[in-house]
Amino acid sequence: MTTTDPHDVPTAAQLVAAVRDFLQTDVLPGVEGRVRFHTRVAINVLGMVEREIELGPAQAAEHARRLADLGVADDAELAAAIRDGRLQDGAALTAALEAAVRAKLEVANPGYLTSG
Repeated sequence: MTTTDPHDVPTAAQLVAAVRDFLQTDVLPGVEGRVRFHTRVAINVLGMVEREIELGPAQAAEHARRLADLGVADDAELAAAIRDGRLQDGAALTAALEAAVRAKLEVANPGYLTSG
């Protein structure tokens, strides 16, 4: 957070983390069945939101750079270029697609990125 940010602390990410921690620490141990399942879903969703707030801006900038390097403006144009054969399969395309999937997993479920 910089001195020009319009919001005081806690930040949105800190608020999300606090709610996630509350659910995980105080609520989850005391509930069962359907409520327990939905509490776990809510904990996972809040974790995703927290990671997107933290990682999203840098990921968006990197993604835009990768798309520009491939000569396309957005994901729809990338898909059309691949489908139409305007982009050939190669190291640059593969690296861009792998980086895009990695960024999605870093937000959605970073546990999938650990080698086991």
